[in-house]
Amino acid sequence: MSRVYVDNLGYCGGKPAFLQKTKRPFGCYGANSEFCTPIPVAPETAFGFAADKPAFMRMKLYSTKHQSPDVSLEEAVFRGLPPDNGLYMPESIPVLPASFFDGIDQLSLSEIALAVTNALLGDDIPADDLRRIVERAITFDAPVVPVEENTYVLELFHGPSMAFKDFGARFMASLMSYFLEKSSKEIHILVATSGDTGGAVAQGFHHTPGIRVTILYPSGKVSDIQEKQLTTLGGNVTALEVDGTFDDCQRLVKEAFLDADLRAKFNLASANSINISRLIPQSFYYFNAYARLKHLGKSLVFSVPSGNFGNLSAGVIAYRMGLPVRKFIAATNANHVVPTFLSTGTFEPKPSVETLSNAMDVGNPSNFPRLLLLGGGEWETVRDLVSGVWYSDAETQAAIREVFESTGYLMCPHTAIAWKGLRDTVAKMNEDVTGVFLSTAHYAKFLPTMEATLGQSVPVPERLAELLDKPKVATPMSTRFADFKAYLLG
Repeated sequence: MSRVYVDNLGYCGGKPAFLQKTKRPFGCYGANSEFCTPIPVAPETAFGFAADKPAFMRMKLYSTKHQSPDVSLEEAVFRGLPPDNGLYMPESIPVLPASFFDGIDQLSLSEIALAVTNALLGDDIPADDLRRIVERAITFDAPVVPVEENTYVLELFHGPSMAFKDFGARFMASLMSYFLEKSSKEIHILVATSGDTGGAVAQGFHHTPGIRVTILYPSGKVSDIQEKQLTTLGGNVTALEVDGTFDDCQRLVKEAFLDADLRAKFNLASANSINISRLIPQSFYYFNAYARLKHLGKSLVFSVPSGNFGNLSAGVIAYRMGLPVRKFIAATNANHVVPTFLSTGTFEPKPSVETLSNAMDVGNPSNFPRLLLLGGGEWETVRDLVSGVWYSDAETQAAIREVFESTGYLMCPHTAIAWKGLRDTVAKMNEDVTGVFLSTAHYAKFLPTMEATLGQSVPVPERLAELLDKPKVATPMSTRFADFKAYLLG
């Protein structure tokens, strides 16, 4: 038996002072004092982590508001939100051993996903079942493509809906299906979307037995293709076109989870990134990027287009599991409450502003409490790990043109913000690093913006072009919770 020190924030030895001040700090596995306790770990598997862990190390999740009981993984997945309206967070996050990273460049994305999942969930789900869950979900790649010198794009649009949210939605659907196979219950998923989540969830859960899906999206504030992706499937998937903003959609979903009448009638679950099963799989591709670029021997800087901040939170989870990262960049549009927090220390939610990068039009990011905790719990510690930048629509369009004219590479508006954030931030660092910007959606999902920006037509993948001819089926909905509740109960 070898011994490793496991601390949820990557610290061994004494906990930093700011952790001792929190009511429910992250802690070491089995720690009963201020110091990390050495935990006996069984011999490592081929993936480089322990195959079995003590019972007390099985995943338990607590609410960020600390007013709800701890729950198991299955409870957290199906509850979505704790009763106190916080967010579920794992009590501890395992640190993967060096041997995993030594051989990571020999692993495929699906093998990396299985390794990471097993480290997190391996005592909650038997190994064979866990493998099936991962293999059903991760059926596509996340290639790392060179764009400029020392600059790479992590393409996350190779799944069914051609957006990064396929990772989370398909993994969540696969995990829920596993849990539902053991019971006879049915669930009703409520999800708010500012663009890509709806299409990914619709695709991921379409025809899944025992699951009904209702998707809320802001009228006129998603692209034509995004709207068709979530309004043309039918079956167990219903779309509600809300006369408001994404923040209104998100509020309706949150209120539904807290409503006693709805919870009494339905087994409600959320498929937004507030659900922990959406967050975990988004860490996979950060490990994959490192695996493909490890041979360069340079520190990595990740620039993440950010709206609800689940994507960036997942990256910091990967970092806390041991992924070598020099810095993260939170790249946003005019909805810049988090970049403002990073520069001033003040977090002040505001009404969302409509932009060309619509999936990031979020004025009150739900995952901010998670990012704050994962970043160390205080402004100074988060700021050391994450830089914040934001750009206007004009700057976004200029970035799209610049990269296309110089390299021929086409970027959607969200990706363009990440590219510009990476370039501007790395230029100030004066360090020899490798930059990775995340491409969260295929550019063709934003045809009017792309063609207006470039002054020419752009190629459209056949599967997206076919969507435009399909009839839209959506139910109009107001922003009043009473109307939404009546619809669900009707």
